[in-house]
Amino acid sequence: MSKDLPKNIVLVGFMGCGKSTIARKLGTLLGYPVVDVDAEIETKAGMPIARIFETRGEDFFRHLEAAVLQEIGARPGRFIIATGGGVIGRRRNRQLVRQLGYVVWLQVSRDTIIERTRRSRDRPLLETDDPVARIDALLAEREPLYREVADLELDTTGLDAGEIACGILESARYHFTSGM
Repeated sequence: MSKDLPKNIVLVGFMGCGKSTIARKLGTLLGYPVVDVDAEIETKAGMPIARIFETRGEDFFRHLEAAVLQEIGARPGRFIIATGGGVIGRRRNRQLVRQLGYVVWLQVSRDTIIERTRRSRDRPLLETDDPVARIDALLAEREPLYREVADLELDTTGLDAGEIACGILESARYHFTSGM
């Protein structure tokens, strides 16, 4: 483990931006375990996220999300943490995300999001008559909140996972060795 890196690197961003993929790449490069917040929520609830939304609603899901973030923060060690796209919607979750470590906002174009999410049935917030309008509304609502928590804003357009991971590592090292 590198002493010039934060306890954790936390990836935030809209659904379909590559958080899970980049988390795995960072985990491999650093030897840090990867924690996927959505997977932890599914384990805690004993059901997939889509089913949580269907049977218990988004408020219940967000409550579980906050509990999982707190649990991760209490764990010893260093992690790469991939959050869900809406984690920043609640003030408490934004506080928890900031406390977890170095926060990276992964950004992709609206068209890329639409392309990556259009066939997925695992995105309950897009189960609507007009998913593109829903994406636009969510982006408008969430972008200022991502910016609020991010130590680094990274447009990943045209970059592969390795390039993105290396950029994040360089930025995190600079951030922590320069005393920012």
